[in-house]
Amino acid sequence: MKKIWVIIRKEWAEVFRNKIVLFTVIGVPLLFSIIPIALIGSLQGATDLDGLQNELGMGLEAIQQLCGPLQGVDCGQYLLLQQFMILFLMMPAIIPVTIAAYSIVGEKNTRTLEPLLATPIGTEQLLAGKALAAVIPAVLACFGSFFIFVGGANLLASSPAVAAQLFSPLWLLGIFLVGPLLSLTGVSLAVMISSRVTEPRAAEQLTALLVLPVTALFMGQLFGLLVVDQTFMLWIAAGLILVDATLLYFAVQLFQRETILTRWK
Repeated sequence: MKKIWVIIRKEWAEVFRNKIVLFTVIGVPLLFSIIPIALIGSLQGATDLDGLQNELGMGLEAIQQLCGPLQGVDCGQYLLLQQFMILFLMMPAIIPVTIAAYSIVGEKNTRTLEPLLATPIGTEQLLAGKALAAVIPAVLACFGSFFIFVGGANLLASSPAVAAQLFSPLWLLGIFLVGPLLSLTGVSLAVMISSRVTEPRAAEQLTALLVLPVTALFMGQLFGLLVVDQTFMLWIAAGLILVDATLLYFAVQLFQRETILTRWK
């Protein structure tokens, strides 16, 4: 574990010198938390539940399941906030991409990879350190953004009960389980791609494709094509666990020190 922590500290010392990375870790979460809060504040409690129901294409049973004890305007505001959950799932998928994609190919370009690979650290330890160096900031930023979001909803929503509903099992599953799993998926893909390509930009662009499925979920929810409920979130979590286990296995198999060092001369 000590060797993994050394790798994590080394990664942070290098990547956080980059202003773009700092903006991605700090600015994007703040933006994603401010947008829904500003929307609720602009409505000033005037949320049309019937109109929102028709726009989202949701039935009464689905609304009751999502809103729980909330009624009327409170339920309407919560349904509006619910549409932004996917943003909080996009964050842990977006933020680690720059860090993780740079983790291998970037070090090759700066000529710091060869000494690192010459050390007695194992491949599993090396990749674990690089993965955690990208996952930890992303997950912490997502958690911080969520609590800012809840605090803003508590101040601006029609009732404190609206903010309290943001701690329902659905939101807790999304923020504290699915979010970290998505982050691990993105990092695993980034490490795999970064170990096979020779340009940091190519690694970033290829890994950014991970955002597309999450964006599809957002659009599907926005246009009423699907309802993101607790059962749906559990299925996503189960699928991501299998995907992450598979990607981590292949990431270790694809990372070959000798090939990397000899091919990238």
